[in-house]
Amino acid sequence: MRRSALLAAAVSLAAGAAITLGGAPAQASGVNYVALGDSYSAGVGSTSDYLNSCDQSTAAYPYLYSKAAGVSSFSFEACTGATAPDIESSQMGPLNSGTTLVSLTDGGNDVGFSDVMETCVLDSTSTCQSAVAGAENEAKTQLPAILDTLYSDIRSKAPNAHVVVIGYPEFYDLSKTSCVGLSQADHTALDQGSDTLDSVIAAEVAKYSNFTFEDVRGAFSGHELCDSSEWLHSVTWPISDSYHPTASGQSGAYLPVFESGV
Repeated sequence: MRRSALLAAAVSLAAGAAITLGGAPAQASGVNYVALGDSYSAGVGSTSDYLNSCDQSTAAYPYLYSKAAGVSSFSFEACTGATAPDIESSQMGPLNSGTTLVSLTDGGNDVGFSDVMETCVLDSTSTCQSAVAGAENEAKTQLPAILDTLYSDIRSKAPNAHVVVIGYPEFYDLSKTSCVGLSQADHTALDQGSDTLDSVIAAEVAKYSNFTFEDVRGAFSGHELCDSSEWLHSVTWPISDSYHPTASGQSGAYLPVFESGV
């Protein structure tokens, strides 16, 4: 009996050591995660109670991932309204050689898509389409150089990090032709604008080793504006929430898409 008890104790101690040394794998993973980007990474539209003036949300995919994965360190830097120069000047402080994972959404503000959305809501279809066309032209002609500078700076400051760049969703389900709100022509133009933006971002990401582009458009399929279960806000109040993911869009689309890139 005594021998059995001693054996049981030894097994118990060994198991305890395994839990201490090899258990809680997420905490011992050594993942040092920095979340950069604009309002889509900050989580605008996902809550009514933000953490700070950057509109960071505990329902945003970076925060959700940091908790679910139990990363060793997490720096939440994404901020509403941020452009690439903003990210370079005010968000990259935590990046260093020990950073192992970076997430990023950027590009929409650099080509003025927030102004485009406002134009489409307030003005005529022809004005909306003209605004989208102008933003698409900027995305094709100016955004590549802007992103190259940003990506190069990230790589320089965090040379050992895997960088996951996530794109933007299409806003409307174009199969729903009787959807209220903007005209069908506006819906089509806005979705095409998102497609152009994502294509430009993906092409630039492909130039950088250890960078991954993750396309979120498919994850929103069936949950776009005009669908019965929408994961995006239409025009709403506060106005800044408009055309941003809801909490379900963050947890059901952005989070799994990000995880697939990690």
